[in-house]
Amino acid sequence: QVHLVESGGDLVQAGGSLRLSCAASGNIFSINVMGWYRQAPGNERELVATIISTGSTNYADSVKGRFTISRDNARNTVYLQMNSLKPEDTAVYYCNVVGRLLAAWGTPGPDFRSWGQGTQVTVSS
Repeated sequence: QVHLVESGGDLVQAGGSLRLSCAASGNIFSINVMGWYRQAPGNERELVATIISTGSTNYADSVKGRFTISRDNARNTVYLQMNSLKPEDTAVYYCNVVGRLLAAWGTPGPDFRSWGQGTQVTVSS
């Protein structure tokens, strides 16, 4: 009932920049947490960054100072600006959204958690 569309993944040289986007659509009453995770081959999926409805952010230590997460609440969209990219940033990046569905008569419904399809980021050395 909630659909996420990601974009922005690409092949880039080390030191370069990319901007990922993730737009949520569907039966949404509210969104609390929006975030980005990544998974490299042979590794588990790991948290990259999250942002909550108040704008408070959280980052993995490995990306602090290089990545910036932001959101546009009117568009239900989250962004990840990635600067000073390193080869170890190579992974499939997944958007994750947590919120509440829209119920009858415009009232809040049950909680939901949705994942995007993933977008490939490759950083060459």
